[in-house]
Amino acid sequence: MLSYAVIFFIIAIVAAVLGFSGIAGAATNIAWILFVVFVILAIISLLRGRKV
Repeated sequence: MLSYAVIFFIIAIVAAVLGFSGIAGAATNIAWILFVVFVILAIISLLRGRKV
């Protein structure tokens, strides 16, 4: 999931450089959402793995 966030971030950078502000904004939002979901799932995974 983190790799998808990086891919969408790169798409956003390329779109911004080329002047496609709408596509860049959408790709940035998608990348941000994927990153937040990744962080939440990573935290949940770490907390569930520590059960003794």
